[in-house]
Amino acid sequence: MSRDTHEQRLAKTIEIAEQAGKMILRARQEQRFGQRLKAGEELVTDIDVAVDRFISEALETAFPGEARLSEELAPEQQEVGSGPLWVVDPIDGTVNFAHGLRHVAVSIGWMEEGVTQVGVVHAPFLDETFTALKGQGAWRNGVAIAPSHTSVLEHALVATGFPYQREQRKHLLPRLTKVLANCRDVRRNGAAALDICDIACGRLDAYYESVSPWDFVAGWLIAKEAGARAGHLIEVPEGTPEDIFSRELLVTAPGVFEAMRTLLQDEA
Repeated sequence: MSRDTHEQRLAKTIEIAEQAGKMILRARQEQRFGQRLKAGEELVTDIDVAVDRFISEALETAFPGEARLSEELAPEQQEVGSGPLWVVDPIDGTVNFAHGLRHVAVSIGWMEEGVTQVGVVHAPFLDETFTALKGQGAWRNGVAIAPSHTSVLEHALVATGFPYQREQRKHLLPRLTKVLANCRDVRRNGAAALDICDIACGRLDAYYESVSPWDFVAGWLIAKEAGARAGHLIEVPEGTPEDIFSRELLVTAPGVFEAMRTLLQDEA
């Protein structure tokens, strides 16, 4: 499928993500999957690995020879060259999945020359598929989406997350306290890709967190194409594409970006 149009790539990516979603739904129904801790702290299930393998094989069949960066099968491949790159999270929200919660997503992004061109985030338990094409817009289940019109920080509903490493969480508390004191409230839904998509469709007004590339690449494009503002609270290292630098992310409704950045940078 070389020389496919971006529209064709998007259609195939949706197909793969939704097939992966069916695997996740079936696994939840059957409740037959093992669990273990990766690096002693991060939960991973047999289904994470199985879905990652399915997506990898499906992408190789459809787009042979294109590089892949995925959470379970190729997490060490951090360099982004000029060639095509697929960035995959087979289950964003593994803890939610294992505990029977619904905020779970398959996230697949396709990059070319360091710029994300295609993004798909599929939430099987919510029956929602968020999609975007670079320069062409963003959609939820085929309907165009847009961020909220919130323009006052005090009215902003904010999402964030916390690292698996418990000792690192205490450093985030001053920032969290400041957000709680200056915004409407905070949500911690446990799936970064869906948090970002919820900014894109106006359910949330701001999101900040440091994650891994596979957690945010697809959602980042979806949010920007929907009209949200996206950036970083720190300088992106020279030579690193902004679209894959996953530290200190900030994604918001356009009207609160600057105020939110100022608030968070004061506690950076």
